Amino acid sequence: MPIPTERAGDFLRAHGSQFNLAAFAGLLNQPAVHDDTHGVWFFAEAASSRSDALRSLQAPDFTLPDLDGTLHSLSAYRGKKILLVSWASW
Repeated sequence: MPIPTERAGDFLRAHGSQFNLAAFAGLLNQPAVHDDTHGVWFFAEAASSRSDALRSLQAPDFTLPDLDGTLHSLSAYRGKKILLVSWASW
């Protein structure tokens, strides 16, 4: 993704050897979190994309194993009625 020329100073530091990921996330309108302990960044989906997905009422696809270890994807059951049961210990 090209950096806007007039905003290069917002993204590049230390003579171009460092990149400001927080500014980049802001440019993309995506939330971001930095974990100092592990030195990693996490970027989430843009709020507008997530909002559109929620309005569609279509569940995101995921794959999980059953008790025998066979993988099942939600998309494999598209068009069929299914009951999802979840549980958490908290």
